[in-house]
Amino acid sequence: MERRELYDSILDRSKRIMWQDDCYVDLQSTSSSVSSQTETRDLRWIQKNQDQLQRFITASFLDEMLTHLRQVEVLTSAEEAKVREAGQLQDQVNMLTTIFTGKDSQGSDALRGFIESSDSQVAQLIINHDPMVTAHKEVLLKRNEQNKDQDSSSCPKLSISSRTLLLVDGLSDLQQKEHDLMQVGVTRGRKRNHLRQLGLTKLFEPLTRVSLPPRVSVTVGVAGSGKTTLVRHFIKQWCQGAICTDVSFILPFTFCELNSLEKLSAEKLVKMAFPHLADPGLVLSSSCRTLLILDGLDEFRCTLNFSDAAPCNDPKKEVSIDDLVTNIIRGNLLPDVAVWVTSRPGVASLIPGGLVDRVTEIPGFSQKDIQLFLNHHFSEKDYAGKIWAHLESHRTLMVMCHIPGICWIVADTLMYIMQSETQESLPKTCTEMYAHFCSMKAEMGEPRGREPVKTEQHGNNRKLMGNLGRLAFYGLLKRKYTFSEQDLRAYGIDLLLTQCSLGVGVLIREESAIYTTYRFTHLTLQEFLAASFYHVSSKRAIFDLFSESTMSWPKIGYQNHFRSAFQHSQQAGDGHLDVFVRFLTGLLSSVAQRPLAGLLALGKDDGSQRAWAAGFLQSLLVSGGAVVSLRAVNLAYCLQELQHTELLRSVEEDLQLGSLAGKLTRAHCVVLGYLLHVSPECSEQTNLTSSLTYSTVKCLLPQLLYCSHLRLENNNFKDDVMELLGSLLSAKDCHIQKISLAENNISGKGAKALSRALLVNRTLSSLNLRNNNIGSKGAKYLAEALKMNQVLVSINFQNNAIEEEGAQALAEVLQCNRKLVSLNLQKNKIGAGGAKRIADALKTNLALTKLILCGNQLGDKGTIALAEALTVNHTLLSLQLQSNSISNRGMTALTKALRSNRGLLSLNLRENSIGVEGAKNMAHALRDNHSLQDLDLTANLLHDEGVQAIAGAIKVNQGLTSLHLQWNFIKSSATKALAQALLSNTVMQLLDLQENAIGNEGVIFLAEALKTNVSLRTLCLQGVSAGKSGAIAMAGALMVNQTLQTLDLRGNTVGMEGAKALANALKSNRSLKSLNLQENSLGMDGAIFIATALKGNHQLTYINLQGNGIGESGAKVISDAIRTNAPGCVVAI
Repeated sequence: MERRELYDSILDRSKRIMWQDDCYVDLQSTSSSVSSQTETRDLRWIQKNQDQLQRFITASFLDEMLTHLRQVEVLTSAEEAKVREAGQLQDQVNMLTTIFTGKDSQGSDALRGFIESSDSQVAQLIINHDPMVTAHKEVLLKRNEQNKDQDSSSCPKLSISSRTLLLVDGLSDLQQKEHDLMQVGVTRGRKRNHLRQLGLTKLFEPLTRVSLPPRVSVTVGVAGSGKTTLVRHFIKQWCQGAICTDVSFILPFTFCELNSLEKLSAEKLVKMAFPHLADPGLVLSSSCRTLLILDGLDEFRCTLNFSDAAPCNDPKKEVSIDDLVTNIIRGNLLPDVAVWVTSRPGVASLIPGGLVDRVTEIPGFSQKDIQLFLNHHFSEKDYAGKIWAHLESHRTLMVMCHIPGICWIVADTLMYIMQSETQESLPKTCTEMYAHFCSMKAEMGEPRGREPVKTEQHGNNRKLMGNLGRLAFYGLLKRKYTFSEQDLRAYGIDLLLTQCSLGVGVLIREESAIYTTYRFTHLTLQEFLAASFYHVSSKRAIFDLFSESTMSWPKIGYQNHFRSAFQHSQQAGDGHLDVFVRFLTGLLSSVAQRPLAGLLALGKDDGSQRAWAAGFLQSLLVSGGAVVSLRAVNLAYCLQELQHTELLRSVEEDLQLGSLAGKLTRAHCVVLGYLLHVSPECSEQTNLTSSLTYSTVKCLLPQLLYCSHLRLENNNFKDDVMELLGSLLSAKDCHIQKISLAENNISGKGAKALSRALLVNRTLSSLNLRNNNIGSKGAKYLAEALKMNQVLVSINFQNNAIEEEGAQALAEVLQCNRKLVSLNLQKNKIGAGGAKRIADALKTNLALTKLILCGNQLGDKGTIALAEALTVNHTLLSLQLQSNSISNRGMTALTKALRSNRGLLSLNLRENSIGVEGAKNMAHALRDNHSLQDLDLTANLLHDEGVQAIAGAIKVNQGLTSLHLQWNFIKSSATKALAQALLSNTVMQLLDLQENAIGNEGVIFLAEALKTNVSLRTLCLQGVSAGKSGAIAMAGALMVNQTLQTLDLRGNTVGMEGAKALANALKSNRSLKSLNLQENSLGMDGAIFIATALKGNHQLTYINLQGNGIGESGAKVISDAIRTNAPGCVVAI
C-alpha cells in the first residue's frame, strides 16, 4: 500500500509545476542537484535491470505496461507504435528501454514505479531475481564447503572437471541386471569408441542446432565412480559462473534426504530445503530456468511407480514423496523445470526410457588413469611403482581399482602396510585387502576433520565392528545403503563410537537442511562387513540368518549357513549378493583372518572348513544350466578369494597355448568366463581356434560378449552356430571389436544371420570370413547390412566363391559406405565383370584404402577397368593383383594410370607374367610416379632386359622404398644395373632378389654398391649362387656399410671361408640385426667363427645357422657360445 501511495504521489500532476512556470523552483524538490541525482539514479535502474526486463517481461505484461504509460502521458502514441513494431518481444522491450533512457526522469519514474507496485510474478522476478540468485549461490557454496569428499580432484588430469561423461543410448542388460563390480570386471575402464563424449559444460545443452535442451537427464555410474562428487563440482562451477549461465536456480536434493519425508508439496519441499528462497513459486515458475538435481536414486527407499502413481500438477498440493518424485520426472509437476537424476545403473532402469531425454555415464578409471592416480598421490619413496607392480600381479585387485572410490581404499591400505615396520606380506585378495583396511582404520583412523574420541579401544572396536556388520548385512538384504541415527541405535551402535577412528574410517556422516544420514565408505565395505558378521554369526547361529526374525527354520552348523548364503546368491538374478559371498569365502583364509584378530571373535580354524568350501565351490562349477551365467562366473571369483587356483591356472595356460581342444567342460567354461573378466591378455585376444562346438559356444555365449578380439577359426562351425554368434553381436553389451571366423563351414544362411547382427552392432570393426562357403547369396546378405553399418572398417571374404554376382553387391556397398577401408576378395572368381563393377565404385568411393583382388581371373579386361578407376581415385593406398593373368595389354593401361595417380602406395603384381614389355612400361611409369612405395613384381618373366629398364627408372625415382624381383631369371648384367642404381638412389630400403641366378659376380656388384649406399635396410639374396667369393665381397661391404639391418644369404654355399670373412665383418659392423646363413655348408669351423665374432657385436638380434652340417652336439656348443657372447640374440640352429 505504501508503494502504491508513493507511486501516485510521483505521478500527481497537481503537485508538479507546468513547463510554462519553469522559472519557478519545483516545490517538491529541495535543490537542482538532488533532482539531477534522482534522474541519474532512475536511468541507472533501467540500465541495471536491462537483462531482467528483456528476460522476464511477457507479452501481456508489456501490453499492461504500455497502456499504463500512455495513460500517465509519459509515452506518446508514436512511441508506443514504435515499440509494438520493433519485432520480437525482446526487440520490443529493448526499444522501450531505449526510448526511456533518452527521456527525463519522469518517464523512468513511471516505468520503475509501475513495476515496483505490481504484484505480478513478472514484476517480482525483475526486482528480486538477481538478489535471490546471489543469496542462493552463497548458500550452496557454503554447503559445498561442508561436504568436501576425498576425491582424485587434486590430480589435474583426473579431476572430475576434466573427466568426460559418455553419452549412451539407454542402459545395457549388464548395467540393468548385474552388480557394479561385475560390470567393472567385464569392461575394466576400456574406452568405447562408438560412444560420444560429453563435457560437463555441455551436459544440459542441445546436441544439435535444431534439438532442444533435455528436460530429464539421467547420469549413471557404479558406486564409487564419483556421481555425488560430480554433482557438487557442477554446483560449484555454476555458482562461480563457469557453466550453465542461463540457469537461474539449481535446487540439489539427495534421495537420502527425501527418505525422511512422507507427504508434502513441491513448493514446501523447496521452502524446507532452501528457507532463504522466500517465494518458491518464483523459482519454480516457467519464467526462470531452474534445474532440479536428485542425487542417488539407488538410495531411495520408496518405489517409483510410474504406472499407478496418482497424477498431480499443482505445486502447492501435498502428496506422498514417491508420488511427488514420480510426477516431477513424468512432467505433470514442474514441467518447465529441468531434472537431473543420478543413480547406480541398475536402479536407473526403473525410470521408463520414454521419460528420459538424455542418459550419460561416468566411466571408471582406465589402467592409464590408475597409474596417473598412483603417481600423483603416492609418489613418495616410489610407493606408486610398488603399488602398481602389486596390482599387476594380482588382477582381481586391479579390476576393483577401475572404480575411483575403491582405488583410494586399495592404494591407502597398501601404502599403510608398506610404511609399517612389520614385514607383513601385501594382501593378494580383495578379502585380505578389506581386512587390512578395517585393521588400519581401527589403529589410526581417518577423523575427517574431527578429533577421534578417546575410548577403550580394543573392546569398543570389537563391539562396533560386530554391530556395524549386523547393520551392513541386514541393510544389504533390504537393499538399504543409507541409515538414520535411529537405524544405528536399533542395531546397538553407540553414536559416540561412530566418531572413533574405526567408526570414522568406515562410516560417512552427511548432514543437510532436512536430515542427517550415515552410509558406509563404499558399497563393497558394507558387503565386507556384512560377510564378516555372517561368518562369525554362522558358527553359533541356530536359525537362518537371512531371516531377521528368530521365527525361521532351524539351521545348525557353519557349512549349512555357508550353503544357504550361496543358495541365496545364486538365486539373486541381479547378483547383489555376489561380492558378499566372495568376501564370505575369502574369510575362510587364515591370511585374511589375521588382521581381524582384534576386531572379530573368529575362533580357531584348522583349515578343514577352507578345504570343504573349495570342494563345495567346485561341485557348484560342475552343476548348473547349459549356459554359463555371471552367477556361475562369480564362483570362480570365490575360488580366487579362497586362493584355490589350480583350475584357474590350468585353464589360463591352455588358453595361452591354444590347447583347449577337447577340454572345455562346464567347469572350464566357467573359469574361462572368469579369465575374460580379470585378464586383459585373455580378453584382448581370445584364441579359441579348434576348441569349440555348438554346445560350448552356447555355454560360453554370455561371456564372449566381453572379448575385444575373438578368434574362432577352424571350429567347423555351421549355420546354427552363426545364429548364436549373430545374437552375440546384436547384444547391446557386446564389446567385440574383431572377430575371425576363418576356416569354418559357414554358408549363405549363416552369412544371413551375421548380416542381421551387423545392422545393429556398433562395436565390430573387423570381420574375417576367410575360407568359408558363403557364396554369392551370403555376400548379398552381408552387402545389404554393410550399406547401413557405419562401424565395420575391414572385412575379409577370401575364398568364399562369391563370384561376379557377389562382387556386384559389394560394389554397391562401396558406392554408399563411407567407413570400410579394407576389402579382401582374394580367390573368389569374380572375373573381369566383377572387377569392372568394383572399379566403377572406386571412381566415387573415397574411403577404401586397401583392396585385395588376388587370384580372381581378372585378366586384362578387369585390369584395364581398375586402371581407369586409378586415374580418378587417389585415396586407394594398396592394390593387390597377384595371379590374375595380366599380360602386357593390362600392364599398358595400369602403368599409364600410375603416371597420373598420386595416391597408391603399394602395388602387388606377383605371378602375372607381364614379361619384358610389361617391365618396360612399369619403368616408364616409375620415372613419372614418385608416390608408389612398395612394388612386387615377383615371378613375372622380366629377365635381364626388363630389370635393366626398371633399374634405369630407380636411378631417378625418389618414392619407391621396397622392390621385390625374385624368380625373374635375372643374371649378373641386370644385377650390375641395379647396383649402379643403388649408387644414386637414396630412398630404396628393401631389395629382394631371391632365387635369381645372379652368381658371385652379381653379388660382388651389389657389395660394391653397399659401400656407398646408405638407404638400404634389407637385402634378400636367398639362392642366388653367391658362393665363397660373393660372401667375401659382402663381408667387405659390411665392414664399411653401417645402415644395412637384414641380410638373407640362405642356400648360397658360402662355406667356411665365406663364414670366416663374414665373422670378421661382424666384429666391426654395428648395424646388422638379422643374418640368415641357413644351408650354406659352413661346417663346425665356420659356425665357430660366427659364434666367436658375436662376442664384440651387440646389435645382432637374430641369426640362423640351420642346415650347415654342425650336428646336435656342435649345435649345442655353438648355441651356448652365442648366448654367452650375445645374450640378446635369438639363435636358430
